[in-house]
Amino acid sequence: MLNNTTKPNILWICTDQQRWDTLGCYGNPWVNTPNLDALSKSGVRFNYAYSQSPVCTPSRASFLTGRYPRTTRCRQNGQEIPSDEKLVTSILADNGYNCGLSGKLHLSPCHPSVCKTVERRINDGYAVFDWSHHHGAEKAGGLDWADDAYSLWLREKGLEDHHEPYADSKYVYTSMPEEYHQTTWCAQKAINFIESNAEHDMPWLFSVNMFDPHHAFDPPKEYLERYLNILEDIPLPSYGEGELENKPYFQGIDHRGAYSKEGHFAYTDMSDEDHRLIRAAYWAMVDLIDKQVGRMVEALERTGQLENTLIIFMSDHGEMLGDHGIYLKGAYFYEEAIHVPLLMSWKGKVRAGIESNALAELVDIAPTILDAAGLPPYPGMQGKSLWGLLTGETEADSHRKDVYCECYNAMRHREDINAFLTMVRTEQYKLVCSHGKEPGELYDLKEDPAERCNLWDKAEYCEIKCKLLKLLCDRMAETVDPLPVRKAVF
Repeated sequence: MLNNTTKPNILWICTDQQRWDTLGCYGNPWVNTPNLDALSKSGVRFNYAYSQSPVCTPSRASFLTGRYPRTTRCRQNGQEIPSDEKLVTSILADNGYNCGLSGKLHLSPCHPSVCKTVERRINDGYAVFDWSHHHGAEKAGGLDWADDAYSLWLREKGLEDHHEPYADSKYVYTSMPEEYHQTTWCAQKAINFIESNAEHDMPWLFSVNMFDPHHAFDPPKEYLERYLNILEDIPLPSYGEGELENKPYFQGIDHRGAYSKEGHFAYTDMSDEDHRLIRAAYWAMVDLIDKQVGRMVEALERTGQLENTLIIFMSDHGEMLGDHGIYLKGAYFYEEAIHVPLLMSWKGKVRAGIESNALAELVDIAPTILDAAGLPPYPGMQGKSLWGLLTGETEADSHRKDVYCECYNAMRHREDINAFLTMVRTEQYKLVCSHGKEPGELYDLKEDPAERCNLWDKAEYCEIKCKLLKLLCDRMAETVDPLPVRKAVF
């Protein structure tokens, strides 16, 4: 049954730490992602979509508000989003939408040393809030996450989450079987919501925020086993010995230990088998995500809501996965860290089978959602709606001339590493300014798509660097809050 309003339902699926090259539709021949590949064929696939931060909280605050990390004043993991920030879900709720969430939100501190139940919430618009930040105590460093909704559900089932090392691996684990996995649980909460709203006239939005494929690298055992027979064929990370020598020094620190922790996913300590096994586990988690996306789409079709639902699939940022000699995430803007999958589909409304090569930012999602719902843009939003591109009013390969990202000391794992960086990327070039430190980074993405050769100090690129620095200054200036200045009343 279709709701009889003109506003679409919105199924907004956001994974955690999933880079763009992890789906079959993006050219990955190893993964098993038929449902997401089908979603790509039924809508628009963005080949060049970028998060505004390589770290969770700043990115999520940005795409939920349509504002840049510095504008939201939420630039670090562990910061609280200010209560006067306006989320797109709150705007929808104010305009008649029933909004729900399963999984992560991560707009405030959520570590168990700070948050004993659920993270602090502002007026986020979610009437249904099935919150689960992690899955498993091991993912939180052995600390107790027993009060989140997923852990309580496991307790009701008489189960305890578990992670067991795979074949004595230091890096790869196996976790709950598919039936009880947090990814499956997040999808089931969405399916319950879809079914319960099928006969109502009120339009809805549901945010599905599973934790995978975020580390730890711990898929269900049955999903990892598919890759074991081909393990020797899985490619090793893209890394050239010595390539970090003329790049910002903190990349070398993370090379010796992710999150600047000596020995933590240290590239230098890993064997070829370690590298391949981690990549296999990461892809296995993506395969599980795909399976659950298929279940959610089937629920829409079964309940007669598919033709009135805008489906969005994306991730908050990427994962280095050993490329450039680094694992996990940090203060860098390599494609692996900020280039993310973005698929949008709405049968009969969004163009089908379109591959867009336009540069897009995740900050563009919120204004796009408002456009789709027939609502005016919120004055504070800085993103640029993709709606015209999705519907054919504008060209599929034309949206932005450049993309802009920020990392303002976003992960303070070591007090002596204060990494403040900004980035601008055009179709051909990428420039990263490491503020207060040398060197910066400059890459010719046509000649060096792997971003191995830093051109920052090359005299022949001086003019290009100057033009990009001017562009970067312009983009930084544009992050000033567009909302009117609130003057004090005396």
